[in-house]
Amino acid sequence: MKKEYDFSKGKRGPVIKVPPGKTRITIRIDEDILEWFREQVHAAGGGNYQTLINRALRDYMTTRSEALEETLRRVIREEVPRYGKKASR
Repeated sequence: MKKEYDFSKGKRGPVIKVPPGKTRITIRIDEDILEWFREQVHAAGGGNYQTLINRALRDYMTTRSEALEETLRRVIREEVPRYGKKASR
């Protein structure tokens, strides 16, 4: 009987190793956000949307002017009045 495939020299594990300084994770991103990043890469003539997401996150990390807690407080102050109003009768 002839074997169709020979895996005797096969190795287990990822096909492509993760580069140094990178960590492979699984996250869930809203479809519209992911599509926007893919469109940006396509409009630029190619590239990697994951790299673009990485750059956007790094830019946010390095340029944000207020602490996350302050951002949340500001957003809550802005949004609560919109949703807190009772419907007029």
